[in-house]
Amino acid sequence: MPTRREFGRVALAAVAAPRVLFPARRAFAASRVDSVVRGVHVGVQTYSYRDLPRAENGDAVDTIVKAMTTDGIGECELWSPQVEPRLFPRPAAGAPRPSPDSPEMKAAREKLRKWRLETPLDHFTGIRKKFADAGLTIWGWNYSFNPSFTDEEIDRGFEMAKALGAEIITASTTIPVARRVVPFAEKHRMIVAMHGHSNLDDPNEFATPQSFATALAMSKYFKVNLDIGHFTAANFDALAYLREHHADITNVHVKDRKKNQGDNTPWGEGDTPIKDVLHLIRDRKWPIRADIEYEYAGGSPVDEVKKCFDYVRQALA
Repeated sequence: MPTRREFGRVALAAVAAPRVLFPARRAFAASRVDSVVRGVHVGVQTYSYRDLPRAENGDAVDTIVKAMTTDGIGECELWSPQVEPRLFPRPAAGAPRPSPDSPEMKAAREKLRKWRLETPLDHFTGIRKKFADAGLTIWGWNYSFNPSFTDEEIDRGFEMAKALGAEIITASTTIPVARRVVPFAEKHRMIVAMHGHSNLDDPNEFATPQSFATALAMSKYFKVNLDIGHFTAANFDALAYLREHHADITNVHVKDRKKNQGDNTPWGEGDTPIKDVLHLIRDRKWPIRADIEYEYAGGSPVDEVKKCFDYVRQALA
């Protein structure tokens, strides 16, 4: 299964601001699933459920709602490919991926663009209602802009986010593309939080403290979605960065990785200071969400996310 970064690459081929708080949006349902632990808003990046089955010609919304309800997690950062149709050809097991320049890949990219621009916003409002009826909140819309996006697609992402009820957009993107996003973030007056990876070879990637500083200087609406696992794997100090830049961090992705570009591991087996990060957010009462992102090799995604949530609750007890 491709990572979120790999998924974006496939799609590509075919001021000083006041402190912004991010209070939890109340769902419309009578009974809200509450996953706040000792004041820390714990959610899930729905990429964690990427391996769960979905309808062949549909989205993964019902699957995600059921998984979150089972895991007892009330809020999420919704990964856009789980809402969008599956249009890119999927090779058989062991077969190479189609060439990015192949006619079928280019055609799929155009179909995705058309879907984004022409799908009525009521469709996204309906998705919001499905979550709300289950007592769940979509607090973030993970819509990763890349160079293949037209200006219309960028703009549409903000409209989707509003229809979904999301408070912010999170994005795995690059510095040049982020510059293109600035006028749209300012037009919609919506926060875009840059998600980092651990790729230190490309200076345009968001991975280093300096790359985040570059984004923050572009717009008062740009913030940081700090992935503490990737940050640790790149040999940076997540705790130190959190202490210094907490005012510009909307949420952390919680996962465990080894240093020196090490693998994802079951929580507690890597080098990421998960417990210390959670304690710092709790004790300082910072309005920074902690979003579980299950990426290590394990069993059922629903079971593994629940294990991760149990780890968080025990750490914050």
